[in-house]
Amino acid sequence: MLLSKSSAKVITAFLKDPTQEQYGFGLMGSTGVGSGSLYPLLDRLERIGWVEVHDEVIDEVAEGRPKRRLYRLTGAGQREGRRAVANFYRDLGPAPSWLPRLEGT
Repeated sequence: MLLSKSSAKVITAFLKDPTQEQYGFGLMGSTGVGSGSLYPLLDRLERIGWVEVHDEVIDEVAEGRPKRRLYRLTGAGQREGRRAVANFYRDLGPAPSWLPRLEGT
């Protein structure tokens, strides 16, 4: 999969803790990617099997908020996501020394 800057940001956010469930608003805050780009990207990642999706099971009244749609990387998403992010940055040229590195890339 060829990555855009936005998709590289989102996949990198998932890869920071691959087993953690993410939700859209949280991803928008951590990546700076707007909803108009984020949700189509998450749909695409689900279609290609990189993320699994489910609705949060909560009592909305007790929690005082609506349930969230939760996203988590699959095994294929972790493996292929690491490769795609590494290729994205490799294609850009050498990374600056201040850029944090992901394990395995």
